[in-house]
Amino acid sequence: MTHLYKSVPIRSSEITPKEVFLSRRDFIKAAGVIAGSVALAACAPEAAESTSESTTNDEVRPVFADELGNPANTYEEITTYNNYYEFSTNKEAVAPLSKDFTTAPWTVEVTGMVNKPKTFGVEDLLSMFTQEERIYRLRCVEAWSMVIPWNGFSLASLLKEVEPTSDAQYLRFETVYRPEEMKGQGSPFYPWPYQEGLRIDEAMNDLTLLATGVYGETILPSNGAPIRLVVPWKYGFKSIKSIVKIELTDVRPNTLWSTVAPNEYGFYANVNPNVDHPRWSQASERRIGELTRRETLMFNGYGEQVADLYADMDLSLHF
Repeated sequence: MTHLYKSVPIRSSEITPKEVFLSRRDFIKAAGVIAGSVALAACAPEAAESTSESTTNDEVRPVFADELGNPANTYEEITTYNNYYEFSTNKEAVAPLSKDFTTAPWTVEVTGMVNKPKTFGVEDLLSMFTQEERIYRLRCVEAWSMVIPWNGFSLASLLKEVEPTSDAQYLRFETVYRPEEMKGQGSPFYPWPYQEGLRIDEAMNDLTLLATGVYGETILPSNGAPIRLVVPWKYGFKSIKSIVKIELTDVRPNTLWSTVAPNEYGFYANVNPNVDHPRWSQASERRIGELTRRETLMFNGYGEQVADLYADMDLSLHF
């Protein structure tokens, strides 16, 4: 298949980590934007004239909303409620456990099927590429969601620097492996380091972002410092954190979650309210900070920008 590049009801507190779920089962068994370009209409946010005060450092931050009018979550919510198993399976524990994580110096190696392989320092990435603001919805596979004002630059701009060869069909991403700082990497339940993958046309889509900040501030370790992927039309586990390597290849890469539980976490992982997770419905979601549930949007509401990437696929068969 030839890929064309395109520029253009369950509470989270009820979700059981996989190792706990398996241990419990065994026990029971044994016992019996504002985008940088206005061309990205779907990303263009609405910035309210009023301001809201964050509980972090008593700073005042502007109130932002996505293109659908959904207000952004608070800085505190975004930075203290995180899935990051390298530190902990407890969302609220990630921020305190990661606060002293070393993020400098840091390099990202881009290798594989490229004409110009290169290792970039994060400082190089910050100076080479214009840092844009993108307000994106984040939809977790666990059926909770947020609206986050990211800062960063398009993955496509980085790929253009290294010039993928015509044989490159996929990207494989790798998180740093540093178990002395990331205590969760001592868990035997997962094949560390964390790995993820995208098709190259997904990676080249204008929406795909390498994030370096939140609310205009340097991204914190709890959110994947110093650089992470953001793919807003896919479930959150696809947006790999603390990236140290990007490899272009002609073979679809293995990913951590599809290796651990392929029947629960697919390679594509597009947000799809019509395809349930084996253990819960994906038809609705709980926005962090809200009491009522809302309907989940196909492709998380970004279908106009990405649906054509999957025009030849039966989306009911691809999770």
